[in-house]
This record gives sequence, structure tokens and C-alpha cells, in this order.
Amino acid sequence: MKIRDWATPLTIGSFVLIAVTGILMFFHLDTGLNKLAHEWLGWALLAAVAVHAVANFPAFKRHFTHRAGIGIVAAFFVLLGASFISLPGQGGGKPPHVQAAQALLDAPLPLVAQVAGKDVDGLVGQLRAAGIAVGPNQSLREAVAGREQQMKALGVVFGKAA
Repeated sequence: MKIRDWATPLTIGSFVLIAVTGILMFFHLDTGLNKLAHEWLGWALLAAVAVHAVANFPAFKRHFTHRAGIGIVAAFFVLLGASFISLPGQGGGKPPHVQAAQALLDAPLPLVAQVAGKDVDGLVGQLRAAGIAVGPNQSLREAVAGREQQMKALGVVFGKAA
């Protein structure tokens, strides 16, 4: 079996999967494993396109001999670069759940306890029992260093076993 016999069908199939799951995610209609499939099976599209480009390399190269082809590819490289720019009010491009976790890590423990529906002294005791030394007026970020320990502290605060 030649590469072309399976590279193009693989490209088409993976494109359909990524396109459909992407549209569902865009309109917040994704369910079940849609997001997981989109993220992980996107690698199949990447591999398929790479193999397809190799299998059709002479035709692939011809696209870069015309101004239109070069211009279109260059425009998408510019768009890719622009996608890394954070717009004002978007928390540095971080997802909302990351912003919420960071706000909880920076908040004084009494406020964190209130959000979790716990009393401060009880929360301090739970954290200490989990090996996290924290004072009643400290933030969790002040008390623990490193992302793993910070997530452990938030797990204790919100009831996940440490």
C-alpha cells in the first residue's frame, strides 16, 4: 500500500473529526468526549497533514512559488502570532478556572474559608493535618511553594483528600 492510499483518507477523516468537534466547542454544544477527542485526536490531523505533504511534496512545493500561496501562508503565520496577544481584561490569557484558583491562592485564609463554607480555625487544622503549615491570616500562596503543593492545599480546602 502506498502512502498516498492512506494519507489522504487519514487527512480527510481527522479533519472532519476536528472540524465537527471544534464547531461544537465553539457553540458550547460539546458533550461527552468531544473536547478530549478534539485535543488528542488533533495529533492525528497533524500527523496526517505531515504525511500528506511528504507524499505530495512536488505539489506542496508549487504552492510556495506563487505570491498568492506565499501570502496566504504568511497571513496565517501572522494570525498565529497575534493569537498569543492577551486582550485587556482577559487575565493574561489564562482560562477562568485558572484565574479563580490563583485568586483563591492569593486571598487571605479567612476569605478562602468563607468561600469554602468552613471556619478559619477548622481550616487551619485541616491544612496542618495535611502537612501544610499556614497561619490564620496568611494566603495559601504565602504558606506553600510550588504548583503541586498549592493544588494540594486547594484540594484540602475544598474537601478533596490530600
